[in-house]
Amino acid sequence: MEKDKEMLEQITALFIQNGAKTVTMDDISKEFGKSKKTLYKQYKSKEDLLEEVLSYSVDKILRKMRDLDEKIDNAVERMFARDEEIEQISGTNESVMVRQLNKYYPQIFIKHMLYFMDSFSEIIVHNIERGREQKLYRENFDAEMYAQLFAQLVMSYHASPLVNRKKISKTKYSQEALNFYMNAITTDKGKEVMHRLTS
Repeated sequence: MEKDKEMLEQITALFIQNGAKTVTMDDISKEFGKSKKTLYKQYKSKEDLLEEVLSYSVDKILRKMRDLDEKIDNAVERMFARDEEIEQISGTNESVMVRQLNKYYPQIFIKHMLYFMDSFSEIIVHNIERGREQKLYRENFDAEMYAQLFAQLVMSYHASPLVNRKKISKTKYSQEALNFYMNAITTDKGKEVMHRLTS
């Protein structure tokens, strides 16, 4: 299992570096010194391999997010916490891999994006519930709807043609999206925590 994880990490790196369409099963078999026959026993097709890579990457990000939830009790602090590995993985959004996935493997890409969005929204709902218990978030809004709105806002940097990526960096966009969302849901007590974290 550990060997499979290591191999998936390396295959993911190959796809990120060169693109989902560009990397062939030949490239992968050469990279790992495996025959194509052995590789095809493990993965029926390149599409199967892409499914595996995306599942692995998405689950890794979600696991990291849940780990942060366990480590950081304060709901506002949790929203402003940054994990280097998550930043690195999500930073590859602009990569050739994502553009090629979207163009050449849209069904696979959409399936995994929907799974990520649903899971990410659940994590945000959990944060809202915790924040309400801590009197940091308002009670008078629909937690599930706000979680979905925030998830869409965060993901729209790469997906929306309305975002001018030449003028706005991903870091700046993400920070402003978070501030916008947090200002909408926090109580005065929550805003005090925000102010402490951002000043």
